[in-house]
Amino acid sequence: MSIEVKDLTYTYSPNTPYAATALRGVSLHIEEGEYVGIIGKTGSGKSTFIQHLNALIRLQSGEIKVYDIDLNAKKPDLKKLRGTVGMVMQYPEYQLFDETVEKDVSYGPRNLGLSEEEIRERVREAIELVGLDYEEVRDRSPFELSGGQKRRVAIAGVIAMRPRILVLDEPIAGLDPRGKQEILALIKKLKNAYSPTVIVVSHDMDSVAENCDKVALFADGEIARFASPREIFYDDELLSRTEMDCPSVVKVVKELERLGKSLPTRPVTKAELVAALTVGEGV
Repeated sequence: MSIEVKDLTYTYSPNTPYAATALRGVSLHIEEGEYVGIIGKTGSGKSTFIQHLNALIRLQSGEIKVYDIDLNAKKPDLKKLRGTVGMVMQYPEYQLFDETVEKDVSYGPRNLGLSEEEIRERVREAIELVGLDYEEVRDRSPFELSGGQKRRVAIAGVIAMRPRILVLDEPIAGLDPRGKQEILALIKKLKNAYSPTVIVVSHDMDSVAENCDKVALFADGEIARFASPREIFYDDELLSRTEMDCPSVVKVVKELERLGKSLPTRPVTKAELVAALTVGEGV
């Protein structure tokens, strides 16, 4: 098991008139190798939850264990934790800061105390892994790059630390359809290369259905359900209660059912829909 969270509760500005509880008794177990989607309305606790995973937000109440790192310890090993959990925040290109791409990407590995040779190797590999030409961009200012290139450089800075767990907050927000597909393909590539466990916060239900093994649906600071995309997106009562939308494929299936045309399966991905339609020709 890569992540174990038990009874996590967090309140912003506690003991003040502005106190606001963001998480209420959240428990979640994520196995190594899983691709987990985190969904829910704005303000449901998603970002607060993921920021606990590498101690950007420190524990108030509850327990978190990431592999052998106990965040409840008096002095948890934060350097080891942040080398294990790579965090890509929303619009990561806005977090670029150094004068060249190479310096920006090397920031994380350098903080791990690696040798200069190891840092150079990791930086080159990370930049190439995200689909950029190392020799072409290494000495360029990250601020001169296109929006998509900036996002790739920001992700490279996280990947250069070779985290076993990759956490991304709205990684395709603000991108056009082609940009979305490129970033989603990149995430799969990174999952296969260095980060077997991927956790993605997203408002894009189509991408969640297409890519995730499991989905945690947050509502009012709690997990309303943690299950497969199929179980989540075909639970009409759950979606209604949490005011959540469903993927386009599921909408098509539900419309067919409304018209009295049933399929042999209940698909959530485009490939599954095509297969079901092929098998169910003539329904």
